[in-house]
Amino acid sequence: MTVEERIAQLRKLMAERKIDVYYMPNEDDHLSEEYTASYFHAKSWMSGFSGDAGCTIITKDFAGLWTDGRYFTQAEGELEGSEVQLMRLRQKGVPEPMDFLIENTPENGLLGFDGRVVSASAALRLSRALSRKNASMHVNEDLVGMIWEDRPSMPAEKLFILEQKYTGESITERIAIVRKEMQEKDADALVLTSLEDPCWMLNIRGNDIPYEPVAYAFAIVTQDQLYYYIDDVKLTEEVRNYLNEAGVTIRPYESYKDDLGTFHNMKIWADLNQLNSAAYTHIASDNSIINEVSPIVNYRSIKNETEIACMHTSQEKDGVAMVRFIKWVKENVDKDDMTEITAQNKLYELRAQMPDYIEPSFGTICAYQENGAMMHYSATEEKYSPVHPRGFLLVDSGGTYKDGTTDITRTIKVGPLTDEEKMYYTLVLKGHLDLQAAKFLSGTAGNNLDILARRPLWDINIDYQCGTGHGVGHVLGVHEGIHGIRWGMPAKGKAYDILRPGMIVTDEPGVYLPHQLGIRIENDLLVVKDVENFYGQFLKFEPMTYCPYEIDAIDVRYLEDCNIAQINAYHKMVFDRLSPYLNEDEKAWLAHETRVITR
Repeated sequence: MTVEERIAQLRKLMAERKIDVYYMPNEDDHLSEEYTASYFHAKSWMSGFSGDAGCTIITKDFAGLWTDGRYFTQAEGELEGSEVQLMRLRQKGVPEPMDFLIENTPENGLLGFDGRVVSASAALRLSRALSRKNASMHVNEDLVGMIWEDRPSMPAEKLFILEQKYTGESITERIAIVRKEMQEKDADALVLTSLEDPCWMLNIRGNDIPYEPVAYAFAIVTQDQLYYYIDDVKLTEEVRNYLNEAGVTIRPYESYKDDLGTFHNMKIWADLNQLNSAAYTHIASDNSIINEVSPIVNYRSIKNETEIACMHTSQEKDGVAMVRFIKWVKENVDKDDMTEITAQNKLYELRAQMPDYIEPSFGTICAYQENGAMMHYSATEEKYSPVHPRGFLLVDSGGTYKDGTTDITRTIKVGPLTDEEKMYYTLVLKGHLDLQAAKFLSGTAGNNLDILARRPLWDINIDYQCGTGHGVGHVLGVHEGIHGIRWGMPAKGKAYDILRPGMIVTDEPGVYLPHQLGIRIENDLLVVKDVENFYGQFLKFEPMTYCPYEIDAIDVRYLEDCNIAQINAYHKMVFDRLSPYLNEDEKAWLAHETRVITR
């Protein structure tokens, strides 16, 4: 079916049920916001937009796709020719999706959505607002599933155990940590709905979602029981025995909602932003809710010594792959057969050669010149660009290894550059370096530091419409935690977590000029302690990414002396870290790419 035919079929079902507005978010039944199994891609199937963010809303006479600035250019192309309107999030005159739903559900009207993919907190907000209009919600049917005939099945990949030599803590130690946190909150039960949380607690990983080693599973923890809800087909005999020995009771995936209904007169710890509204309706009214993020969110965001050491090892392997890749690009770009596809496939090949490699940590963004202006561009076998020996090739990529997860962006000079292109590259690099060199007092959040990365661009009236940095998981999601580096103040009811020693966060400012070029430079940074004195504990960043910047794209007129010294020190560290793993030809190439620069 075409997009118009799908919308027509949906509207027919809506009319039969007297539904005025139907809402399709990007999330799955765990409220994952980015990567989800294909089964849950209702928003994309209905609208034709393939990006990993946003929502689709259909009314009797309107169809809209909401997404953020990372995807505006991509969405423009994918929605062209359809009736679906692009609603640019956080742009003047564009309502937020929740506000649109409330405003466009008429008096005595009906709002519909699949309760599995809308959070309890969102559903409660909608219910309160709609009650003032005597309107209600229809949430027990997945209307898209009724017309999506070739809908993919739920994944059924096998679990594997992540050994203690990588995690630093045993399954029993991590369960005990969780129960101790529950005791401090006086919680009788903890409901774990985020895909990453059970994986961290149980030291297991899966393969249900592309680019993220997690499994579709829920868990409920009490002081004397631990229930793990997962499809039986995913359990090997080794994993089953491992869980049984740790006192874990294995239950069918769909039964967790019914099990919630058996709890009475209890204090249940459940994050209503992560608990779907369908599950929430099963919690009896005689229970009280501790509506806070799970304790595991904080524990997994602060890496222990073993995890940090393993992450450094994974970064060295990743740096070797990246150095070999950039060398290959520069030596082969003047040949006629290089495309974005051949380049990204070469990088996949080089990473796969590294020890303990599992998979990419996200889909590689390999974007030549103007394609780089689309922050989450994806080259496909059907649509890609050749790479010519001029301008920039932006490559944002990462790897998941048994010892860690990486995320790196390098914008590679593949031929002659204009003075303007060098200016943009250097200003992005300056912002990147200024943030990387930051020293800050304990208690600082990422939004306090964001200006350091943006200031060189703001000075020339340019911005990038996304955050500057996000947390990175340990053999989990490449985007993790409530900490990050973002512009502006947190939304009402939310908080930006302060940066703590052991956290890993990215540093990735950029310039994105639609239909012209894209430049981004990204390192992973570890938060570490610095000086402690009368004023308190100072913290700083330690770069974990080992890969040279593009020296030949730098115009030192836009840098301060401290920036030049920082580049030279970073490049010395990169060479010292990576050269032992390189052959003589590769070592000589890296020595040239990390040579000392001067004003």
